[in-house]
Amino acid sequence: MDLYQIFITHNRAWTIREIICFSILFFFVSVILFRLVGHGRIALSQAVAGLLLLLFLGIVFASTVFTRNPTGIHQCKLELFWSWKAVYHGSREMLKESLLNMVLLFPAGLLLPFVFHKKMSWWRGLLIGAVISGTIESCQYVFCRGLFEWDDIIHNGFGCMVGCVLGSGLIRSRRK
Repeated sequence: MDLYQIFITHNRAWTIREIICFSILFFFVSVILFRLVGHGRIALSQAVAGLLLLLFLGIVFASTVFTRNPTGIHQCKLELFWSWKAVYHGSREMLKESLLNMVLLFPAGLLLPFVFHKKMSWWRGLLIGAVISGTIESCQYVFCRGLFEWDDIIHNGFGCMVGCVLGSGLIRSRRK
């Protein structure tokens, strides 16, 4: 199954109310960030990176939680590394899903050093990725919109960490 098929299978289109709510949130965050830029509290690049991160996370939460069709069943898989056991036993689909989960929060990790305007350690990227992913997984469980699994939290956290390491390298090279 390709990314487009995954997206349209699990997601419905945003409703007008969802579009309006996200637009209002985006507008208010934009106003706050650009006031901070105007008062010299943050750099313009931080404001832009923050808005890009908000936009990206809005799309991620929409596609992983809010636009998914509810199943009506709370589902969870609490066994650690169950997906890699399936990969070890020859599941190419599970390998693809695991890799896509690693890629999911990579852009967020890439943006984090630009949002904070400094190099960030790998463990902070991992921690932030795990918190974002834990929030997604918890919402999927609570709202019956998917399967809560520790493996996703680990994979997403790892992807965010790799993005953060690369973003920190870009911040460092940009300052030289």
